[in-house]
Amino acid sequence: MTGAPRKIVEVLEGKTVSPPPIWLMRQAGRYLPEYRETRAKAGGFLDLCYSPELAVEVTLQPIRRYGFDAAILFSDILVIPDALKRNVRFVEGEGPRMDPIDEGAIRLLNGDGVLDHLAPVIETVRRLRRELPEETALLGFCGAPWTVATYMIAGRGTPDQAPARLFAYRFPQAFEQLLSLLAEISAEYLIEQIDAGADAVQIFDSWAGVLGEREFEAYAVKPVARMIEIVRNRRPQAKVIAFAKGAGMNLKDYRRKTGADAIGLDWSVPLSFAAELQKDGPVQGNLDPMRVVAGGVSLTEGVDAILQALGNGPLIFNLGHGITPEADPAHVAELVERVRGMRP
Repeated sequence: MTGAPRKIVEVLEGKTVSPPPIWLMRQAGRYLPEYRETRAKAGGFLDLCYSPELAVEVTLQPIRRYGFDAAILFSDILVIPDALKRNVRFVEGEGPRMDPIDEGAIRLLNGDGVLDHLAPVIETVRRLRRELPEETALLGFCGAPWTVATYMIAGRGTPDQAPARLFAYRFPQAFEQLLSLLAEISAEYLIEQIDAGADAVQIFDSWAGVLGEREFEAYAVKPVARMIEIVRNRRPQAKVIAFAKGAGMNLKDYRRKTGADAIGLDWSVPLSFAAELQKDGPVQGNLDPMRVVAGGVSLTEGVDAILQALGNGPLIFNLGHGITPEADPAHVAELVERVRGMRP
């Protein structure tokens, strides 16, 4: 990286930047008409993920519109099980599907050929770094082992991921083997993204909120800590954001136990608790995505509350989860303007 440090990197180093840098989870997505047009050209969703040309285009679309401080690689957390030959497919209107995995199939899993399968994604990262404005950070990402495992076991998402929880209780050794393999593969995948030009990476644990205290430690903390350890052993300067959605009070020691530089916060995290977490380092979040759908006073009040509570410390402004397809692009513009209108 040359020139002035990118704002998000500065925050990940523990600095306070005012106004705070902003990007949005799922900022390249169905709420944008230009995304829908590009998506229609791609064929299947995975075809879009594996086409560097089209993936670069949809990643850049929100940067052109809003000038976000970071672009996040357009891909999906389920490219890992796809690379593991679990027959991943996306059903229109229903979401992801794959062949459910059992205890015997877990024993047969290995990482051979995974990075070769994911080479088009890494090529997308390379192209993005060349095409992005110099001041715009590039974020890579992957799913956390627990969240990816829940889809692999059930073959789909379920409301409380009961199939994975039950599997973990019934077959603890096989489940630990699955988490360990996913941690190793995912760490290698993140290293590839960093080497290709990502300034930082985010680990998405979208289903961390269904876990009890002991299970959170075993399934959410331990594998993510292992991933970050592998990445840092190989790339000591790597910057990592860990986002454990719904983790609540389990976030208290999450940064220390995992080694993450920043922790992402969903919208259910009270701002008073967020401010306590910020005393230990950078936080990211945590506007309710529904406020972007609503717009108006609901949007400005939500933005202002976060800036007031967290704006005097290391903060990356974001939503508490991904932007929804119902969001009005004009409301996103209002959001960016409101954040950037913050005065030191």
